[in-house]
Amino acid sequence: MAKLGVNIDHIATLRQARGGNEPDPVKAVAFAELGGADSIVVHLREDRRHIQERDIRLLKEILQVPLDLEAAATDEMVKLAISFKPQLVTFVPEKRKELTTEGGLDVLLGKDSLKNSIDLLHDSNIKVALFIAPDMEQLKMAHKINADSIEIHTGQFANAENLSEIDAELKKISQIINMATKLGLGINAGHGLNYRNILPLAQIPAINEFNIGHSIISRAIYVGLREAVHEMKKLVSRHDQN
Repeated sequence: MAKLGVNIDHIATLRQARGGNEPDPVKAVAFAELGGADSIVVHLREDRRHIQERDIRLLKEILQVPLDLEAAATDEMVKLAISFKPQLVTFVPEKRKELTTEGGLDVLLGKDSLKNSIDLLHDSNIKVALFIAPDMEQLKMAHKINADSIEIHTGQFANAENLSEIDAELKKISQIINMATKLGLGINAGHGLNYRNILPLAQIPAINEFNIGHSIISRAIYVGLREAVHEMKKLVSRHDQN
């Protein structure tokens, strides 16, 4: 059975939009754990647009499940990861102006720098995953530079508009999974997955974990809204109880 990693970045995005303390992503993880989350995923971006270093320090203190820290493979982020000591670091590409991660790492182009970052994290007993497109050459290089696992970028699959495109993307993903399994790499998957498109991928037993954030947080607005309104209604109506 595949595990579920819940990304809480969007809770932090909402907090940062007002510049206050609410909603606190650290408080949210208790509900994610109660819901069955097998890990918590956060992306510490260089511009700190959502998750903050404070969040990660507190998460490490309270989490009952593993922490997957997504980050760019920079000297700053490697040093921070070593200090935080998450169970997993997933290196992702990062552009300042993008709304969300737009594609997989170019492991072929950045192999030397990535290899150095992986070695430093391994020296601190931290496992490393590389976020890659379902591309065979990227996969082979990820294995060559000693990544422990890959996370398959499922964006093209999620954006497929018809059955033919879906089947083509599933074929590419399946081929990558087969090779990753032969190479002994762990296999995660994520990006753009939601309550509708997850089903075909969920049928692939070799995927260890799905990392999903936006669709879960979006759904929580609806299914959790009734209780939030009820609690606020009690507060504003308190004068009626006197």
